[in-house]
Amino acid sequence: MINKVILIGNLGRDPEVRRLESGAAVAKFSVATSENFKDKNDEWQKATEWHDVVCWRYLAERAERDLKKGSLVYVEGKLTHRKWQDKEGNDRYTTEILANTFRLMEKREASAYQGANSTEQPAAQATTPATPAAAEGDDDLPF
Repeated sequence: MINKVILIGNLGRDPEVRRLESGAAVAKFSVATSENFKDKNDEWQKATEWHDVVCWRYLAERAERDLKKGSLVYVEGKLTHRKWQDKEGNDRYTTEILANTFRLMEKREASAYQGANSTEQPAAQATTPATPAAAEGDDDLPF
């Protein structure tokens, strides 16, 4: 059996992070996904769905550090349902995505690569050294 959810959407707000007595971190955030379609009057409509996402431990700490309202994010996890009681004792139900992983999908700012401790380069700035044959013009290419 499979229970797998993949979302690509934007964060509705910064993640809410709390720590349990055991020290484990838990983060909650919402992700909006949208789709465009034509209605019966041939007019374009946009439908947005909001998904509640929960992350635990290290993943929650990463969410707190890396995710901000409006961020484009890829989330992978499983669908979960919880039953709980409100203050009046009424049964309530919540559907959430329990995240196994997430990835920020926006490109990092160039300034992030200019730090003294940074060894990475953005792909656009990465260079490949020429081979000695290419540098001398002795390549074997027929054109």
